[in-house]
Amino acid sequence: MKKNRSNLHWQSHGITNVGAVRKMNEDAFLDRPDLGVWAVADGMGGHAGGDVASQLVVDRLAQLPANSSLSVLVDTAEDRLLEANRKLLALAMRQKERTIGSTVVALFARGRHAACLWAGDSRLYRIRGRHIQQMMQDHAMVEDLVMSGLITREEAADHPQANRITRAIGAMPSLFLDLELFAVRPGDIYLLCSDGLYKELSDDEIAKTLNNDERAIDKLIMFALERGARDNVTVVSVRFDA
Repeated sequence: MKKNRSNLHWQSHGITNVGAVRKMNEDAFLDRPDLGVWAVADGMGGHAGGDVASQLVVDRLAQLPANSSLSVLVDTAEDRLLEANRKLLALAMRQKERTIGSTVVALFARGRHAACLWAGDSRLYRIRGRHIQQMMQDHAMVEDLVMSGLITREEAADHPQANRITRAIGAMPSLFLDLELFAVRPGDIYLLCSDGLYKELSDDEIAKTLNNDERAIDKLIMFALERGARDNVTVVSVRFDA
C-alpha cells in the first residue's frame, strides 16, 4: 500500500498464468505501488523470444524514478520504452527473426491524477461504481475496422484478423505510444490485462468480479481457465481509496 500527498492510497495485486493451451508464458507484469507504476506486457515471437521481449519492457519501466512528477514519470517511461524498442529490433536482427516484440499498457499515478501509456491490445479498464470503461483504444486491425464502421463490435471478436495488432514494442523502427490523462476518484479500481483475459470474459463479467477483495483477480484467472484460456492470462488490479 502506498499513501500519497493527496490522502489517496492504493492497493494493488498482479498475477499471470500460462493458460490452458499455450506451453509457454510470454506475458509479464509490473506491480510497483512504491513507484506508482503498474504495467502488463504481452510478448510476441514464441520461442524466438516473446517472453524476453515482455520482460525487457517491464524491467525498463521498473527503473523509473520514484519521486518525480507525473509528467516527468510519463516522459521517462516513454524514453525507456523507446530504448526497449531499439533493443528488440537489434535482437531480432541478430537472431534473424521477423519480430521479437511485446505489447504494453502502463498506468502511472501521482496524487489524484493518473496516466495511461500503451502500444498494442493489452488493456486498461476503470471500474467506477458499477460502470466499467475501457480507458484506451486497442492498436489492432479489427479495432480500426470497427471505428471505420466496416464491421460491428460483435463481428470483431470472430474476425480472421482478430489477433493482428498494429503497434508493439519491437515491431518497427518508429514507435508511437498513445497517452491518456485522467483524474482518479476514491473507490476507483483500475485493471490492466492482456488479451487472454478479455477474450474469455465480457467487460460486465470483469466488473462484477472485481470488488473490495484484492484477490478478486485470482477469480478472473480461474474464470478464464474454466472457459479454456486459449492464451496466457495476466491481470493487475489497482484500487484507490481515501
